[in-house]
Amino acid sequence: MNSKVSISVIIPVTERYDDVAEVYSAYKRGLEKCSSSYEIIYVLDGAYPSVEKVLMSLREKGEPIKILCFARSFGESVALTAGFESATGGIILTLPAYFQIVPDEIVRLVEALSGYDVVTARRHPRGDGRFKIFQAKMFNGVLRFLLDSPFKDLGCSARVFRREVIEQVHIYGDQHRFLPLIAFRQGFTVQEIDVAQQEKDSFRRANPFGVYVRRSLDILTIYFLLKFTFKPLRFFGLVGLTLASIGMVLLGYIIFERLFLGVALGDRPVMLLASLMVVLGIQSIAVGLVGEIIIFANAGGSKEYKIQKVI
Repeated sequence: MNSKVSISVIIPVTERYDDVAEVYSAYKRGLEKCSSSYEIIYVLDGAYPSVEKVLMSLREKGEPIKILCFARSFGESVALTAGFESATGGIILTLPAYFQIVPDEIVRLVEALSGYDVVTARRHPRGDGRFKIFQAKMFNGVLRFLLDSPFKDLGCSARVFRREVIEQVHIYGDQHRFLPLIAFRQGFTVQEIDVAQQEKDSFRRANPFGVYVRRSLDILTIYFLLKFTFKPLRFFGLVGLTLASIGMVLLGYIIFERLFLGVALGDRPVMLLASLMVVLGIQSIAVGLVGEIIIFANAGGSKEYKIQKVI
């Protein structure tokens, strides 16, 4: 494998993947149109012996493949992070382990990076079912409303980054789909281009209810992280002041009734509710202050994964 490459391709292998050899062959044809040297890094998020066997066979034939195998599943975000750390190219291209876009569009993504830091693909026109298209519009619409997201298809995994973006933008948990948005919020220039959707991209199973709950929590998480990561007191302080103010108004009214109207306090549940709101408000403000202290101390994070072997 060439020690110096222009493009590093990261392909995380999770629970969903298509025929490995077929996908690799299609991606290779698309990458060869870029007229640049490249490497392909597969990150196996757990035990996938059949996938590893195929990749080993391709590597033995001289294909520029590097394989990272996790000891267990850590999630796609961690898989991408491990791939980023192993990449040597100045351009980082992420692709799914299944058919999502037409491989011939890869060259357009790479060429569009000229003048930008991040380029993402938008599958247009979409060939999915109406309900799935509606889900995608709702997901991207909420992000556009909350965070001024310029993207219309964050669910597409075909993306191109300059190395400096990957070095400065960090993800964890289920934040992989928000990586371009995080980069955008941090000041990097982004562009989304329309690409042809692969006909085989027809993953139309019905998602369980838990998926929608997790997606909602993901949106809430990314909203908080991007809006209040460096100013947690504004979030917790606002919540705390609201609760404490309402509680104090209620307490003031109750005390007024007791002192001037002779109303007893012992059998009034609102007394307990008002006191609880004041306490919760003070605690919320305290949490915000602790968050400010942590940020001030610039606490660092730790890796969330363990690589079992590097091939």
